[in-house]
Amino acid sequence: MLSKETPHSYCAAAVRRADPDRFLCALFAPAAARESLFALYAFNLEIASVREVVREAPLGSMRLQWWRDAIVGMQLGRVAKHPVAEALAAAFSRSRFTVDSFESLLVGREFDLGDSPPETLDALINYVDQTSVSLVTLALEAIDVAKGAAFSAARHVGVAWALIGLLRAVPFHARSRRAYLPRDLMKRHGVTYTALFDLRPQPGVRGVSRELLILAEDHLRQARSLRADIPKNAISALLPAAFADADIKCLNRASHDPFDPRVARRGIGRQCRVVWRGLAGRF
Repeated sequence: MLSKETPHSYCAAAVRRADPDRFLCALFAPAAARESLFALYAFNLEIASVREVVREAPLGSMRLQWWRDAIVGMQLGRVAKHPVAEALAAAFSRSRFTVDSFESLLVGREFDLGDSPPETLDALINYVDQTSVSLVTLALEAIDVAKGAAFSAARHVGVAWALIGLLRAVPFHARSRRAYLPRDLMKRHGVTYTALFDLRPQPGVRGVSRELLILAEDHLRQARSLRADIPKNAISALLPAAFADADIKCLNRASHDPFDPRVARRGIGRQCRVVWRGLAGRF
């Protein structure tokens, strides 16, 4: 961190650079909660990128344990020397976070350190619950939203957002010889991981993608069925639903093919339009 940067500005810059969708969503949160959201999302970036910055799984486990210890320390008033840890510690003092959700995030990221894909769709959903759903729930807590309809919607939004994000990331993961497409769906559609990793076209990939898209669409419908009971200040934490919806439409136009170049294409103009539509429709 540069000496002129505060922990908050460091986190905001990191999220703006590496997670622009959530950065835009956070801008529409109540002003008092934005610093906590940027700290939370920067923490998520730190643990989500562990697999990309270490060469061996044990080193990744050590990094995740460092964060686990840092969070325990925050509850005891000890702050680790790291800009994200410092910002997150300040967020802890302002917000009533559920600590178990942080542990869930860390456990989910431990799965990332391995090379095996999820065995079943249920295993994939469990991973999504640990990572994406926990993060949306913590975002609501950062905004000081009490449990209720917003938390029920958070689960649906988190699942839909993560499934679509993993589909968009299929080419990236395949180039690294990794996959999050579950074995049972791959087998059902006659897809081999070898061909996937070699980036060879396989019609079955579209079948796997279509099943996950249908599931994501169903979760978005369930989330939106709760809109009437969700307080206005919770909307920013649920706005990723708008991005998931836009990406579903893009994947459908691409015939469910995650390798279609249109799927990866994103621009700031499109992102802003998606956010405004999400706000107008209450996500």
